[in-house]
Parts: sequence; C-alpha cells; structure tokens
Amino acid sequence: MTRPAFPKFVCNSSRSFCSLARRADAGILGNISRRRNAASGQKGPRSVRELWKRWSRWPKSLPILVALSVGVLAVAPLAGLQEDRAPNIVLILADDLGYGDVGIYGSKINETPAIDALARRGVRFTEGYVSHPVCSPSRAGLITGRHQQRHGWEFNPVGRDRSVGLRLEERTLADRLKPLGYATGMVGKWHLGQPRPYHPMSRGFDEYFGVLEGGSIFIDSRKPGVEYGSLRGESGPTKRGNKVLRGFDEVQVEAYLTDVFSAEAVDFIKGHPNEPFFLYLSHTTPHTPLQATARYLENYRDVADQRTRVFAAMVSSLDESVRRVVAALETIDQLENTLIVFASDNGCTDSNRGACSNAPLRGFKAYHHEGGVRVPLIMSWPARLPSGKVYSEPVSTLDLLATFTAAAGKEVKTEDSVNLLPFVEGKRKGRPHEYLYWRSGPTLAVRDKRWKLIKHNRTDLRPADMDNAGQRLTPPADGWSTEPTLGQVTLLYDLDADPGESTNLAKENPKVVKRLEAAVNSWRKGLGEPIQGPIRSRLAEFDGEWVQLFF
Repeated sequence: MTRPAFPKFVCNSSRSFCSLARRADAGILGNISRRRNAASGQKGPRSVRELWKRWSRWPKSLPILVALSVGVLAVAPLAGLQEDRAPNIVLILADDLGYGDVGIYGSKINETPAIDALARRGVRFTEGYVSHPVCSPSRAGLITGRHQQRHGWEFNPVGRDRSVGLRLEERTLADRLKPLGYATGMVGKWHLGQPRPYHPMSRGFDEYFGVLEGGSIFIDSRKPGVEYGSLRGESGPTKRGNKVLRGFDEVQVEAYLTDVFSAEAVDFIKGHPNEPFFLYLSHTTPHTPLQATARYLENYRDVADQRTRVFAAMVSSLDESVRRVVAALETIDQLENTLIVFASDNGCTDSNRGACSNAPLRGFKAYHHEGGVRVPLIMSWPARLPSGKVYSEPVSTLDLLATFTAAAGKEVKTEDSVNLLPFVEGKRKGRPHEYLYWRSGPTLAVRDKRWKLIKHNRTDLRPADMDNAGQRLTPPADGWSTEPTLGQVTLLYDLDADPGESTNLAKENPKVVKRLEAAVNSWRKGLGEPIQGPIRSRLAEFDGEWVQLFF
C-alpha cells in the first residue's frame, strides 16, 4: 500500500512535524510513542506516519476546517516531542594535548576560558585515561569501545594506513548511533585507514571533512602574521603534503586548518537543528608542526620562548573551537540537550618539552607513565549531568561507546566499555573499572585504584643510538624484535602517594606486583596479534635502567 503523503500545508506550517515524521522510519518516534502509551494505557499510533495514515482515511468530503484542526492537533503534541528527542552528542578530541596544558587542569600559561567553562557546566575527570599513549591506536580504541589490541591496531601505522586500516569487522561510534536515528558527521583527523573501505564515510559517518593521515601543516608559514615554532632553527613548512577532503573529494584550503575545522563543525551543527546528531570533531592541534596565526599569538607576545608562545597560541585556537561549537549549539537551542565530551588522544610529546606540559605527571606521549596516558577529560550535558563536579575514579575513553549509546537510548556493551552516566550522576557507587590495562608490544601496564605496574624490555642501546634529534631509533630492515632478550624492568608506583611516579616500590611490595601481573596476564589472553608490527621506538631511563619503548 502506498503511504499517504504529508500535505504541504502541514509541512509549511511546521517543519518540526515533517522532520519528526521522517525520523519515524528510524523508529525514534515509535519508541517515544510506545513509552507514552505504556504510561497512559492507551493504544496510540506507533509513528507519525501511522498517525497521518489513520487521519487520511477520513472522508475527503469533510470540511477543510476539520482538516486544519486535525493538523493543528497533530502538530501540537509534536512540539512536546521535540523536548523528548534524543540528545545530540559532540566529541571534541585534541591531538597531543597534555594533562597540564588546560587552564582548569593547572596550566599557568595557556588561557582556555571555553574549555574551563565546559568543565564548570559539567564533570571534570581527574583520572581520565586513553587506551594507548600514541595517536592512531588510541583513536582506534576510542571509536570502537574496545581495546585496539583486540582487533590488531596496536601501533602507529606510520604511512602503512595507505593500504590498510581499522578492521572492517569493527563497528564504530557512528555505526552504533546511526541506526538510532542520528545524523553522523566527522571533521578532522582520521588516522585509521586511507583506502575507500576504511574511509570515515564507509565507517558510519554521513559526512566527512578532514585529513585521513596522522598529521598536517596548518597553514603556509610564509603568510603574514604566521609564526612557526622551530625545533632546530629550520624554516616552517609551506606546502601541504596531504589532501584535505570533503567526503571523498579533495578541496583546497588556504586558511588556518584549525579554524577551517571549527567552521565545518559549526556548519554541521546548524545543518541539523531538528534531528539528533553525532559530531566527531577530531582536531590536529596542538600536534606538530607548531604553527599559529597572529589572532592567537596576540595574547602571548610576552612569552619569550618561541615554541612555548606558538604552542600556547595553538591551544587558544583549540579553545576558540570549543567556544564556537558551544555557540552554535546555543544558536539552534540545543546546548542543554547536547552531551559534549572534550579529551586528548594522548599526552603531550617529548619533542615539545618545555612548551607543553603533562604536569604534575611523569612521562610524555609514547610513555605508559601517567603523562602519556592520563589526559584532560570533560563531560557536559546540562539537561542531565551535574555542573561543577569533579570525578576522581579512573575512567577511560573506551567508556565513551557505552556512555554515548546509553545516552542515545540503547546502550551497547563491550568487554571494555562502561556506561559512565550512572557513576557521574551519583546513581551508582563504586568504581567503573577494577583495573585499567595497556599493551604496546612487550610493554605492559595495569593500574587499580591505588597501584600502577609497568613492565618494559631492558635494552643495551643508549641515547647515542637515537636519531631525529634524539627522538627515535631507526628500525632494522626486518623490523623490531619485541622479545625480552635482556629481561624486563618492573616498575610499581603508589599513585595515591606518588602521582608523579617518582619512586619504584616493586621490591618493597612483591605481593602487589604478583597480583597486578596476574591481572594483566589474564587480560592479555583475550587479545589478538597486531596487524602490523612496531616501526617507531625510542629509549627511556627509569629507576637507573635503560628500556626500549615501542609505538
């Protein structure tokens, strides 16, 4: 049977009616209607189309006044249904932003009023973690709600994502939310596979604008007002080595990339005023190259060190992006009904030491110490979550899958993802996780509420063996062996007493070491083999011993 069309007079008088009617096909209004009917005991229509279908059976000879009256009556309850619409979800991810790089997390240099305001309107996590201390694996865990080692994306691809990507069997956040009636859009850095089958629009996103690779220049360094934070006196980059895409097609971008991403995010929000949406705004800032424009440098002219000045300006551009997103949500009257999460993919990098900060934590990007894996994490949802709350139990970006789908009305559980909403609302006591785990080749880490255990491969290599300004080791032709031929170094820290991980207590607490080793070894049994082995590696010294990091 042909479905009755919605008359033009109804659509012209109420766009909300027609928008909601289209969403009925995804079951959204049916669910709302069934919940309301169950509460009232009535047997009403399951969708707007059914409502209109019943109305359309009335004799056509009825006076037009009756038709208009019924139209008004049909639209009136729909206005109320707008209040019941599922929340919008916005995930804003920074790139290499350190724990101490945000004002509300203790930065003395970077001004972040919009990010700070987001925390004051919501929940600030003091022990928020990522599942890996480098970009691509961390994002793979976040977007699937599963440890990336379960599906093989364990190491940074370093260009190998030109031919492969996140396993196609894995379902992303967008894959989970789209069947629930969400419009899905992504802006920014992907870093999970470049071939078409791995492209964001092949992984659940309706719209995409951004770069598929792990990094990009922000602007031509020769442009007036642009400043480049040089590491060794080199000139700033002038030409983009990768493509900026809208969908599958390349577009030319001359403006500052962070501002362009922000504008695209705002356009996506304003383009979906009448339906729930999921926006993944995945910035490339403040990842290198350190570049900033005069607009953001203006507040930091008094900072003498160039790299610190440029980095601070890049953080300001990130903060401005958050401000613009919040303003766009206010414009469409959806700020109260939007769950916003702000996070970083890992800690700030050692190459920006002095310019960035993971304080008061130890370590950097690529480290399994707290500075590599504990990040700023903020969650705001004014209509539901408390404001100004500080949550101090360990949580993970892996938890966003269960949290987002629960907020959307149909929680999806995985082995690793926990719905955080009842914990931050105070409806559920205890900790979301008994343990948090990490693996990067032979490097293992696990923490409970108090203790953190890290195990590294001991090495006979020394800093003189590193190249790239002492940042990395050159891999052998056949790749790195991850076998612990010289044994492993065991580190144990009491995070309650020593959050900076300055004192190794492994020898003094053998029972704690044994318990945590048993826990992490049990977890390892559920993991798979990596799709690709490690290419990047570096050295670090802990407790007087040199170890090799693989990432």
